[in-house]
Amino acid sequence: MFPALTPATRAIILVNVLVFILESVAMQPILLHFALWPLGPDSFFRPWQLVTYAFLHDGVLHIFFNMFALYVFGPALEQYWGPRRYVGYYFVCVIAAGATQLAVEQLTGSPGATIGASGGIFGILLAFAILFPRVRLLLYFAIPMPAWLFVSGYAVLELLFGVTGTEAGIAHFAHLGGMLGGAVMMLYWRLRADRGGWRRS
Repeated sequence: MFPALTPATRAIILVNVLVFILESVAMQPILLHFALWPLGPDSFFRPWQLVTYAFLHDGVLHIFFNMFALYVFGPALEQYWGPRRYVGYYFVCVIAAGATQLAVEQLTGSPGATIGASGGIFGILLAFAILFPRVRLLLYFAIPMPAWLFVSGYAVLELLFGVTGTEAGIAHFAHLGGMLGGAVMMLYWRLRADRGGWRRS
């Protein structure tokens, strides 16, 4: 069964697709101004790139897998939280992923720009695993496992790949940063809800 496409998820996917089409017309100026560039005195970095990079993709497969994951996991979260909180959560994950990538690049001196919605998608995966841990997902479309195990395993692999430098050219720490941003956001919501439950006598 495929989920019904909810309004905010539809809008995010549509904007990504439209920007991808625009990339095919004017790739160089778009990457120059809107990809996430490393920090530095002669850098092309601008603050808005912490958001805009997530709407750029490197090829059809890149955008397809990101948008497919958003389509599969996003609607359940949007229905659970409502569109406003869902969109806010997504962009917190995007920004956290970008900030993590910038920090790693500063520490390692890695050159190059970062693009792609994967940081936001990994935040979505984390939230899905926390809210719906027992939902069965199919690894490689064949091996069933609960969502919490699927996402936990994915996170461990991302950490392993990032530390060892496996799959160069993929921003593994940005993925982990998206999950970290999502975890902090959900913890903040939980703490705020808990404080709201107290009443003074």
